[in-house]
Amino acid sequence: MPDRPTIAELRAVTQPPSVTGRRNSEHWTGDLYQRRLSPYLTRVLLGTSITANGVTVLMIVTGAAAGASLLLPGLLGAVLAAVLGQLQMLWDCCDGEVARWRQTFSPVGFFLDKLGHTVAEAGIPLALGVRADGGFDSLGGWTTLGAVLAVLVLVNKSLNDAVHLARSASGLPRLVDRAEEAAPRAAGVRRLRSLARFVPFHRAFHSVELTLLALVAAVVDAASGGGLDATRVLVVALVVAAAVTVVGHLAAILSSSRLR
Repeated sequence: MPDRPTIAELRAVTQPPSVTGRRNSEHWTGDLYQRRLSPYLTRVLLGTSITANGVTVLMIVTGAAAGASLLLPGLLGAVLAAVLGQLQMLWDCCDGEVARWRQTFSPVGFFLDKLGHTVAEAGIPLALGVRADGGFDSLGGWTTLGAVLAVLVLVNKSLNDAVHLARSASGLPRLVDRAEEAAPRAAGVRRLRSLARFVPFHRAFHSVELTLLALVAAVVDAASGGGLDATRVLVVALVVAAAVTVVGHLAAILSSSRLR
């Protein structure tokens, strides 16, 4: 591999169809713009001594900082969280690209990647609850709701991992990330799943979506006089959506061929 690859060379090696065509693992921002930007940052990273795992550590820190930013009152904290949510996603693109270019794959990298998403996607809901309460000086019911939301998000994330663990423990081959594998067999579940595509609330629990929603709520709060009504409505809506998502996700898994 050349020491100073061109962007075209980087794209050919680090963004194969097996990566960009993944059904679940590739975030919509990757398709829309992150994968267009990431090779430029990846080329800079390849000129340094940082490893792919080092880039993943940057992703973990950035995701944690996105949640912490929501603890800052007012619009500033929400803007900073949204920016850091985007940066976390960019690091997430780059760590795999560095690994693919240098051929430095490891179980540690996979583990750190999972850890990074877990930290961000649990920390942001919890911080959003604290924010809805008005900060650490006035912790109360909204913080509790934020904690409930964080638990629901973690349970929902664990369901996919549990599928892979169950298949591995049963001696089944690794699951391919294809739509037909995830399609529910039960007609009723299939119809409900199709309806959810029109209002994809089940996709609201990634760090990008969570921070963008928090920013929208903060803008509404600022425009309405500086209260926290919009942020509180958002917390309630997310808790309801997360509960429905967990139940629907579980039903979809049990009625699909993923465990067969």
